[in-house]
Amino acid sequence: MQSAAPPGAPAPGDWAAPAASGPVRARLRPPGSKSVTNRALVLAALARGATTITGPLRARDTELMTAALRALGASVEEVGPDHETAAWQVTPGRPGGRAVIDVGNAGTVLRFVPPVAALARADVEFRGDTQASMRPVAPLLAALRELGAVIDDGSRGAVPFIVRGRGGIGGGTVTLDASGSSQLVSGLLLAAPRYDKGAQVCHRGPRVPSAPHIAMTVQMLRRAGAHVEAWNAEGESAVPDRWRVHPGELRPGTVAVEPDLSNAAPFLAAALVTGGSVTIADWPAPTLQPAGQILDVLSQMGADCSDSADGMRVSGSGSVHGITAHLGDVAEIVPVLTALAALADSPSVFTGIGHMRTHETDRLAALAREIGALGGDVAEREDGLVIRPRPLRAGEDAFATYDDHRLVMAAAVLGLALPGGLRVGNAATVGKTFPGFTRMWAGMLERSP
Repeated sequence: MQSAAPPGAPAPGDWAAPAASGPVRARLRPPGSKSVTNRALVLAALARGATTITGPLRARDTELMTAALRALGASVEEVGPDHETAAWQVTPGRPGGRAVIDVGNAGTVLRFVPPVAALARADVEFRGDTQASMRPVAPLLAALRELGAVIDDGSRGAVPFIVRGRGGIGGGTVTLDASGSSQLVSGLLLAAPRYDKGAQVCHRGPRVPSAPHIAMTVQMLRRAGAHVEAWNAEGESAVPDRWRVHPGELRPGTVAVEPDLSNAAPFLAAALVTGGSVTIADWPAPTLQPAGQILDVLSQMGADCSDSADGMRVSGSGSVHGITAHLGDVAEIVPVLTALAALADSPSVFTGIGHMRTHETDRLAALAREIGALGGDVAEREDGLVIRPRPLRAGEDAFATYDDHRLVMAAAVLGLALPGGLRVGNAATVGKTFPGFTRMWAGMLERSP
């Protein structure tokens, strides 16, 4: 048996997140959006004919999605001479028999694939990582049953469960509480064109988080040829809480995947922390992602954002300002924003993010615990965080990441401002959505004067 490392000693998989020696100056392009890639894969697997996906993300979450769709009979092949730049060609198919799908800890696989599995003529078993069993999926399974699916989950409302596909599903109208995740709605909408009657999905409950991701789903469905309506029961100006997808064929054709703007966030944060400048090449405009909200929050915290021929340029003065903000629509970047807030010149209050307790880990508790271990003051509230900046120092233990890619990114931002940087535990978990993150981070600092 291998002996444990002594306190303070680097463990296998630790990463030394470097401190910044001065203002960063960099131009870079993050890999493709996970959200767009996995939605494109699902639509392609449900389409009539082949679909080409250009610029897809290659990471654990998308590998889990391609494996799931292959298990359901779809073909996903690389098209092009170079693995890194090759497109994917997806051709629909049917499973040859009982299928087993590993969702890992990918929320998109957990929530997008069961509505597709209901169309198969086979039993489809869903398994996942330990944390996946704690992620909200019960409202989706209940909604699928109302629409005509047969599901055996042992009354757990969580993985593992079996979707007993019967070759089709009736569809109709269903009401669910999607306040735990916008993906509960998106999963139903993506498969609904293939249901006999389509589907009308109604949300009833607290505000749905990450609403821009439902808008992304609607836009991608429409681009694939689906007839989709979205409205709010209280009026046109409110965020939609009703969606109707009519039955029909999907023909996505070619889907170009945008750079992942959530994965751009730590690099943009580096510009604020160091008083430098970072340009994101190929910043999409228009975009399926919540770009406006991301830039607005960074601007409030002290960034100067300007669009140019080279991309979106974000510059900082070296001072970071605390803010009070509802961040429910951009929850994916909250760990990075919390790191920024811990380095700010005034307190911050973040609200609308209580659902983050059931992400890859309980992100609110993890951020409070790990930044607290550095001497910071991050207090949990039921719906958010209060961050009071204090001088930070690296301790003997590594910054724990709890198998959560976003915590690796938050740690990288904190390391910029700590003498000697910050030791980060299990940094390889960032490969969930960004396998080359630590390499690109080091490159940004090496290229800076």
